[in-house]
Amino acid sequence: HELFSLTWSRNNTGIVKQAHQRLHYLRKLKQASLPTNILRTFYRGTVESVLTYCINMWHSNCNCSDRKDLQRVVRGAERIIGVSLPSVQGLFQSRCLKKAPSIAKDTLHPFHTHLDLLPSGKRYRSIKARTTRPQHSFLPQAVWLLNSHSTRFCSFYALTL
Repeated sequence: HELFSLTWSRNNTGIVKQAHQRLHYLRKLKQASLPTNILRTFYRGTVESVLTYCINMWHSNCNCSDRKDLQRVVRGAERIIGVSLPSVQGLFQSRCLKKAPSIAKDTLHPFHTHLDLLPSGKRYRSIKARTTRPQHSFLPQAVWLLNSHSTRFCSFYALTL
């Protein structure tokens, strides 16, 4: 029955487990008295890369406890390194804001037709859904983020045409 479960809990549990294993090495580097910039670079290359692998696909549909588990890993790394790090939500938003304009620009991308500018040229057309599951997927979230940052990305899209 769990095979047909439409949740991301198993995926997120595996991600958290991998990230915690890599935090061990971050602790060892901290014990070796390495500088903060090297620790941050190691975090970004090993732990953050695990946390953000395919984040556009799963983040918006994972439940609250999974998001807390993921954020707990980031807070642990912050305590180890001693600097503030971007939250998992912030990483998701930055990845969406990077990916969506490239989809809008690429006419061969399958999602290109879903990222239409409204006639005003300032905002993207909202994607309607009857249930919340598709509403929490990548495209509606990307459209919402692009519209909340509309002046920056619509002008980029207009310049690339």
